[in-house]
Amino acid sequence: MTPRPPERALRVGIVCPYSFDVPGGVQFHVRDLAEALLARGHSVSVLAPADDDTPVPPYLTAAGRAVPVRYNGAVARLTFGPLTAARVRKWLAAGEFDVLHLHEPVTPSLSMLALWIADGPVVATFHTALIRSRSLQLAYPLVRQSLEKISARIAVSEDARRTLVEHMGGDAVVIPNGVYVDAFADATADPRWTGTPEAPTIAFLGRLDEPRKGLGVLLGAVPAVLDAIPGARFLVAGRGESGPQQAAEILGDRAGAVEFLGGVSDEDKARLLTSVDAYVAPQTGGESFGIVLVEAMSAGTTVVASDLGAFSRVLDDGASGVLFATGDSADLGRRLVEVLRDDALRARVEEHARGSVRQYDWSAVTDQVTAVYEMVVAGRDAPVGEDPSSLRGARLLELRHRGNGR
Repeated sequence: MTPRPPERALRVGIVCPYSFDVPGGVQFHVRDLAEALLARGHSVSVLAPADDDTPVPPYLTAAGRAVPVRYNGAVARLTFGPLTAARVRKWLAAGEFDVLHLHEPVTPSLSMLALWIADGPVVATFHTALIRSRSLQLAYPLVRQSLEKISARIAVSEDARRTLVEHMGGDAVVIPNGVYVDAFADATADPRWTGTPEAPTIAFLGRLDEPRKGLGVLLGAVPAVLDAIPGARFLVAGRGESGPQQAAEILGDRAGAVEFLGGVSDEDKARLLTSVDAYVAPQTGGESFGIVLVEAMSAGTTVVASDLGAFSRVLDDGASGVLFATGDSADLGRRLVEVLRDDALRARVEEHARGSVRQYDWSAVTDQVTAVYEMVVAGRDAPVGEDPSSLRGARLLELRHRGNGR
């Protein structure tokens, strides 16, 4: 294999629109990318919403408290306004970045402000995948002209790329979300969560209060699994208060088969995924990729997932996992029983997954991201600076907030 030439050390500024107070998929992506770049010798600074007392890594600059709002089918914690714009401007001036990497630049938060303000090599990553998005339709006029500043666009999946093309025009290179594969492959099983042939364990991870994460679909499948395998145990990890009540309403006296673990650390997540006999991803929509599928595949666990387009692509149309009809608890129950009873089936899909999952390792993903950086930086010596036209945008923003009484 021809060795990859050494990279030029770059000063990289990364902007995350979502708060680190309650981390989610985009925040984890930003964190892991920053640490992968730092490990290669690049200088990295991340700007993201976070309260002053929220523990954040040393490379992250907290941009202040975020406000929870309904956005794209979930509750997102965003920050916006003249004070936030001033913080973005100060961070940009101090960073003297070779390249600015914005995540979700049409989300009304830090990335949108940074896009308005900055001038220079700008890379944007788009994570969202929706068939119809009122949020994008409303946000697009605010950034339509500024989108021309973007030097290169990245989409984390084909679904995210399609959303970008259909809602905003233009195109993007697809670079998937990354996973530290070995962290999951080398995790040690935990006896609390390890199943047996008579009492197999099935895991679910996700926010319990978001219906699209599909906890209700999984709970609807539990009776069929228990009828076939009475000792089966369902381990549910994630934040949210509604889970036990949902289980009691749907399962009655069989709710004891479902154990709610609450939020888990990265280390416990890896141990959980490597311990169980199957991982279930019952999401009903709004998924652009499915990082937890890749994590479960890395851990060597059979994945049973909704046949959403994004999930089907990650699972190689069922070769690296087992698909069921989205939203259909009865079909999920049938497929789970099949998986738990068929050792050869599990061995086959797990073996295929081990071969395909390496494409998602951060070593491969970072190669692709830095290639984009090098392309947009080539031929430009000046660091990212401020766009003179951003001052007009800042004044309009201030007038809008004054008009709203803020």
